[in-house]
Amino acid sequence: MAEAHRVTIAAGGRFLQTADGNPFFWLGDTAWELAHRLTRDEILLYLDTRQSQGFNVIQMVGLAEIDGLTVPNAEGHVPLKNLDPNQPNEAYWDLIDWIFDRAEERGLIIALLPTWGDKILLSWGVGPVIFDETNARSYGEWIAKRYGHRDNLIWVIGGDRRVEDKKVVFRAMAEGIKSKEPKHHLMTFHPQGGNTSLTELEGETWLEASMGQSGHWWYRAETDLVVAQDWAKAPMPFLDGEPCYESHLPFKAIQEMKDFTLPRFDDRDVRLSVYASVFAGGCGFTYGCDSVWQFYDWHREPVNHPSGPWRQSLHLPGAWQVRLLKDLILSRTPLDRGPANHLILSGAGEGHEKALATANKEQTWAMVFVPDGRRLKVDSQPFGSQMRITLFNPRTGETSVGSMVDGWLEAPSTQDWVWILDKS
Repeated sequence: MAEAHRVTIAAGGRFLQTADGNPFFWLGDTAWELAHRLTRDEILLYLDTRQSQGFNVIQMVGLAEIDGLTVPNAEGHVPLKNLDPNQPNEAYWDLIDWIFDRAEERGLIIALLPTWGDKILLSWGVGPVIFDETNARSYGEWIAKRYGHRDNLIWVIGGDRRVEDKKVVFRAMAEGIKSKEPKHHLMTFHPQGGNTSLTELEGETWLEASMGQSGHWWYRAETDLVVAQDWAKAPMPFLDGEPCYESHLPFKAIQEMKDFTLPRFDDRDVRLSVYASVFAGGCGFTYGCDSVWQFYDWHREPVNHPSGPWRQSLHLPGAWQVRLLKDLILSRTPLDRGPANHLILSGAGEGHEKALATANKEQTWAMVFVPDGRRLKVDSQPFGSQMRITLFNPRTGETSVGSMVDGWLEAPSTQDWVWILDKS
């Protein structure tokens, strides 16, 4: 992967492009424990599968969440000597070097979290807390020197945590990285569920993109409202970096109701979450699966009741369908678009199953996502009398010629659909 493919912020500040000016749509996958739990052969299986499915960003962690400081990786190495951030264990990081190389060969970006958040702010999890302001900066400097020359790199500070009183520690790590990386790389922050980077860190100069976590609570979060809040605050790229994971049990079922028979999130839940965030202005999104992020297998202690082994879970339907949204957005002019719900005159609905629209600034095209096939009345005036209407199936990618009757669009079934309006 050459310098030309390094990810940067496009003009206007809302979206991403590569260094050579081509639009970049972030289609990420959640692989938090990749460097901690898998062998090299397993890593290759994972990378090859996600490449074939159209992913272009892999989110992984240096100091991993699940006993990442004391339980060795698959090659028998822990990341630090004596739990000291100033004493990295070379043998452990050699594997991460190798992952970067293999990802680069496949055209994949590594969105690297230098550490999971429990090493800075415990809140829950194993920890232990090992970072303060001083060693967070020196660790940031070290990891920037090691990986900052890479072109297939995006930095992600955080790790599923609120900032609380640890802002100076997160800032020190981020600034340590920025002070020593040989090349500039995009930097964001992975927050706790229900939050975004910008709500946690507005005004922090090192924060260049806002990542949300709509999460896994009960119903799909109204991610379009979360995006709208950040959209109004700053001209900054936004993406949902952790929507509901496919096959994950809702946290309310796990934590409050203790009912493990309730339906798991499925591919439709995933589609409704990611289309909502992208049509509201997101620069992309990250997919996730309950078994894959932790690379669960039968011999491992499960976290949050995974549905099955990770190898089989790589092929859940949502993992194949999400690339269709990437391809759909890239089929038009992806860098001058924004939310366009004003085009829906009637039938939009409300809550987490509302219809949503996106369009380019000149309104030569628009897309309207309808979650349940309901009739929608749409303002067609901007598209002229020769408007072309296409019906897009987000489950298969198939398209067909559509029609409008007195301004109303009606899908052929109660499944989710996308209407595409083009000015002829």
